[in-house]
Amino acid sequence: MYKVLIIDDDPAMTELVTLLLKTHGLDAYMANSGKDGIQMIHKISPDVVILDLMMPGMDGWQVCSDVRSFSAVPILILSALDSPGLVARALDGGADDYLVKPVPSGVLVAHLNTLVRRAVTEKNIKERLALLPAAIPI
Repeated sequence: MYKVLIIDDDPAMTELVTLLLKTHGLDAYMANSGKDGIQMIHKISPDVVILDLMMPGMDGWQVCSDVRSFSAVPILILSALDSPGLVARALDGGADDYLVKPVPSGVLVAHLNTLVRRAVTEKNIKERLALLPAAIPI
């Protein structure tokens, strides 16, 4: 089981996704603003973040940028916006994946599993590299 943080300004949406993820055995947390989401990332250190783009105040692009300044946590954008230009902007802005609402629950969970699996692999590689000697004497 891993921790998923859902950041969306629509409480009905965060509750629905939380329930859906819990039925798949995931540990889900909610934040209904960008500011609260960033605080939750610091507090719970989630394994993956689901982020909406269109939020009042601090939008998803700003949240993504701020998170990237202190964390490499995988970010999956889940948005109703379905424009190739916006998808590219989000991915170029630091998001790791992008899905358009509505998305089947199995597809969402499969994308989350992939992001977490990739992050764990990258972390293991970095940890193993750190154990290697800085230089091998000749």
